[in-house]
Amino acid sequence: MEPLAYRMKPETLEEFFGQEDIVGKDKLLYRLIKADKLTSAIFWGPPGCGKTSLARVIAKTTKNKFVTLNATTAGVSDIKDVVKDAGNVFENPTGKVILFIDEIHRFNKLQQDALLPHVEKGTVILIGATTENPYFSVNKALISRSTVFKFKELNKSDIKNIILSTINNKEKGLGNYNLDVKDEVIETLAVLSNGDVRTVLNALELAVLTTDVGEDGKIVIDKNIILDCIQQKKSIYDKTDDSHYDVISAFIKSMRGSDPDATLHYLARMLEGGEDPMFIARRIVIQASEDVGLANNEALQVAVAAMNAVHQVGMPEARIPLAHAALVVALSKKSNTAYLGINEAMEDIKNIDVGEVPMHIRNNVAQGMEKFGYGQGYKYPHDFPNAEVEQQYLPDKIKDKKYFKPKKWESFYEKRV
Repeated sequence: MEPLAYRMKPETLEEFFGQEDIVGKDKLLYRLIKADKLTSAIFWGPPGCGKTSLARVIAKTTKNKFVTLNATTAGVSDIKDVVKDAGNVFENPTGKVILFIDEIHRFNKLQQDALLPHVEKGTVILIGATTENPYFSVNKALISRSTVFKFKELNKSDIKNIILSTINNKEKGLGNYNLDVKDEVIETLAVLSNGDVRTVLNALELAVLTTDVGEDGKIVIDKNIILDCIQQKKSIYDKTDDSHYDVISAFIKSMRGSDPDATLHYLARMLEGGEDPMFIARRIVIQASEDVGLANNEALQVAVAAMNAVHQVGMPEARIPLAHAALVVALSKKSNTAYLGINEAMEDIKNIDVGEVPMHIRNNVAQGMEKFGYGQGYKYPHDFPNAEVEQQYLPDKIKDKKYFKPKKWESFYEKRV
């Protein structure tokens, strides 16, 4: 018997829950599917949000030939076979085929290129499903010929509706069981799923199949049973997919924005998702210079010390120095003086004629070079009060350039500019 999650896949738009923003009534994708006028599309979103389910709906409703390939096992020869079959007017009167490719991001460049001419001609209507950002993982030419639909994780209301539908569905669901599923179970599943309906249905099916029938003839599913079946709240961070970039971006911006609570939240997401703690440590070190910098020089020292500690102790204890360093960065005053200064200096090096090093600060490395001006006129700062002396250090062509532009609290450095 097929798993519950597979049996409950919708076959019509009316059975499809969630994604109202893209497939709600009168939305573009809804109209295209209803009119059987679908054009090439990329379905992008987290696992269990309905990408393959919507493809199944399309397969059940279209008059075109519908073929499914999985990018982990398919190759160029499979694509050629699909195109060849599409041209068989006896088996496929429309002359078109809707090709659904699950995990399309796993197709290499050669495989994606093999699709392109047929998508361009309209012989193949491509539907690619991916958990990764298609703008990074899918051929730009394919992207330009497709509409990208961004799927969101299902919300609690959607999950609850799917659970109730499954419990009551006698044909495909659990409606033939005499179930007593407590309200707290439905709430718990909706919370722990993090939008992945597949996780919910797998846990619910396991609970039903492994729970004894009570004296009253009912299978009672309570919170303890469902927690045992679902084991652990599904991670909302996958270091291999697009959420990796979203969460690390949120972590960095939370430190920059001086929000300690958000900083700890996103740090916890990454750690629970299995992210390399050294990757996190390196990001904190960078932020300690980029966003704190001269406003608090000790932040960099703490960040580097934390990175060394992470390297020495590993997880799970490494979470503590990571949290320590991240909070120091988040709670410090901020200055991006060093970041902006070095960026501007490097841009000038690349884009303008910055001139030569002044002769008086060049290195007089061999006897006789002084007659050409090397080192002549150099004023040794320690020969002057407070080891300070006015002299030109920048090349003549940019002698008035200011790369270092201190913030008001960097008063120690103000006299030098």
